[in-house]
Amino acid sequence: MDCRNHPLQQTTTRRAEKPHARPLFTRRGDKKTELATFVINDEIIKSNPEAGSLPLQHTSLLSRYFGIAKYNRGKTINMAIARPVRALGLAAVVMWFFFIWQVLKPTSTIKRPGFDFKSFERDPNLDATGEPEGILTYASPEYAPGPKGTARINATLLALVRNEELQDMLSSMRDLERTWNHKFNYPWTFFNDVPFTEEFKKKTQALTKAECRYELIPEEHWAMPSWINKDLYKESTQILKENGVQYADMVSYHQMCRWNSGMFYKHPALANTQYYWRVEPKVHFFCDVDYDVFRYMQDNNKTYGFTINLYDSPESIPTLWPETEKFIAQHPEHIHENNAMNWLTDKVRRPEHNRKANGYSTCHFWSNFEIADMSFWRSKAYEDYFQHLDRAGGFFYERWGDAPVHSIGLGLFEDKNRIHWFRDIGYQHIPFFNCPNSPKCKGCVTGRFTDGENWLHKEDCRPNWFKFASMG
Repeated sequence: MDCRNHPLQQTTTRRAEKPHARPLFTRRGDKKTELATFVINDEIIKSNPEAGSLPLQHTSLLSRYFGIAKYNRGKTINMAIARPVRALGLAAVVMWFFFIWQVLKPTSTIKRPGFDFKSFERDPNLDATGEPEGILTYASPEYAPGPKGTARINATLLALVRNEELQDMLSSMRDLERTWNHKFNYPWTFFNDVPFTEEFKKKTQALTKAECRYELIPEEHWAMPSWINKDLYKESTQILKENGVQYADMVSYHQMCRWNSGMFYKHPALANTQYYWRVEPKVHFFCDVDYDVFRYMQDNNKTYGFTINLYDSPESIPTLWPETEKFIAQHPEHIHENNAMNWLTDKVRRPEHNRKANGYSTCHFWSNFEIADMSFWRSKAYEDYFQHLDRAGGFFYERWGDAPVHSIGLGLFEDKNRIHWFRDIGYQHIPFFNCPNSPKCKGCVTGRFTDGENWLHKEDCRPNWFKFASMG
């Protein structure tokens, strides 16, 4: 049918000839009732909304026009907006609100595939932080520089540093001298695999009233051991590099990790030294510390102190834990009854790390900051363990770091209650922080773990340490 001959279309063309159909009203008592008005084939049809119906003879035309007709007792119809129209209207409203929500909602956190990170319910660094419990010794005239400083115990600040890192080392020294060592004047001991320049010596000594010592690492402590197959080393490091392991092809990095793991405390310059505080170039200290941290370690029977606890790259240490298990099987007598085995082997929080590292969670104390008693490294348990690892070759065939090696040794062979979190020492090694809630701290954001990408928060292993050990 030609749409122009449709009855409704004809009505439309004739409307100009008819009086305008407008709503009519009838009064019933005090109620005004609007009558719906339709024009069909020149006939004005009125429908009372209270009756809700139209004469049956107009049903077919109206149903075609409106798309819906509901019969009432077989004689009349109730008129309503067509269902498709209602559905489209509702969909439009829903889409509008969805669009507004998308625009106004907070930006979602970008997460790496497969990562479901759950942070602390409340980071303990947000709580007010004071000095640690226990015996504390404060600054006094007995800590004066030189021979008058009789209160100092057998300890040193220790740094492995290259001549070209002078400016970054000076930055670290300024921070630590300002926040702590100007009160206690403990000596600085610097190590290098080549002689220090006169410029390095002059500028570092100028930053402190304490004694500075400059030591050369013996060749036999630094060189690649004779039992390492150099061809296998080259092949292995190439594979590590292809797998994205950082510094894999830098032999000096492998040498440094080995030296820090089991050689530094054998240096003749440290033969009579018990405690050390490791300080690296380009780190920052934010909080004033008013007590002698070395005396704290001694007087409160602590072996090791840390600030940051992280997950390691499992690709760099795939055989470290299997070799550790071999050692444990051979020397069960070395395992401490109050060990931190659960922390070392947890597979709940980062299961992919445990799988790739063959049973090791990869949790470790970040050893660029460590305050420790060298008596532990010199113990038979740790020395036997280091010798086993050294002969296995993983410091060169893989990239075993001193942080996981130290941490596994401590977690297995030491009482976990003798490991202390220095929560009151504000510290940064890019990109991670330890920033307590204390009026003594300036320059860091309370509770901030990293100022890098948000996904870096997943690297925080403190929740596991606090779960399986303590905050002590």
